Amino acid sequence: MTTPAGREFIPLSMAVLTISDTRNEETDKSGGYLATTLQEAGHSLADKVIVKDDLYRIRAQVAQWIADEDIQVVITTGGTGFSQRDVTPEAVTPLLDKEIPGFGELFRMLSFDQIGASTIQSRAVGGLANKTFVFALPGSANACKTGWELILRDQLNYTHKPCNFVELMPSITQQWAERLGK
Repeated sequence: MTTPAGREFIPLSMAVLTISDTRNEETDKSGGYLATTLQEAGHSLADKVIVKDDLYRIRAQVAQWIADEDIQVVITTGGTGFSQRDVTPEAVTPLLDKEIPGFGELFRMLSFDQIGASTIQSRAVGGLANKTFVFALPGSANACKTGWELILRDQLNYTHKPCNFVELMPSITQQWAERLGK
């Protein structure tokens, strides 16, 4: 679909990782929400996995996905708080080639309107690892909804102006330019 701005929507391949000691496929509302909503937005779900709150299991799964040339985006949910078991930022951050500080900052700013000062406990992070965008969101369904609807949906949409993350994916934009004969 071409937009009035003349840009064709580019579907991305995304993976969703739920980090939880208690969730399973039936009770994983956050991961389920992300998997459903990214597909409704026109993207493809490459994989969806649930792992325990374990730094090395989290890191291993994210590393596997960022090594896969067919996956452009990884979104995690859970493990971004301050409890002893919350280790997602520690698992993900060493894998990042570049951090996107504004992602966590914007997420906390937007969350303030919903949960007030409790947003300070969120350690949401984002970055780029091996040409794959990685975003770590808190585990609540409301937090995932905030992250997707107010930040990621537009930033992962090539038609979004004035700029978006897809523009920074040269292999993706080149493939689409060739498909469209440009």
